[in-house]
Amino acid sequence: MNERYLSVGQVAEVLGTSVRFPRRLIEERRIAYVKVGRHVRISESAVRKFIAANTVEPIDLRPTHLGRAA
Repeated sequence: MNERYLSVGQVAEVLGTSVRFPRRLIEERRIAYVKVGRHVRISESAVRKFIAANTVEPIDLRPTHLGRAA
């Protein structure tokens, strides 16, 4: 069990957000977390999974074929 668990503040730093955002993710149960007494910890793998699940890939806007006049 070499999983590293992060505090809410550390998760906010990783995501580049305020502390309020990971707290909202926890409240809405959009990210897996662990309660240790009254402390909340989020595993690094849960953060990676959240990022992967919410990554939007770019679309290719180049035309697939160019119509040419005969």
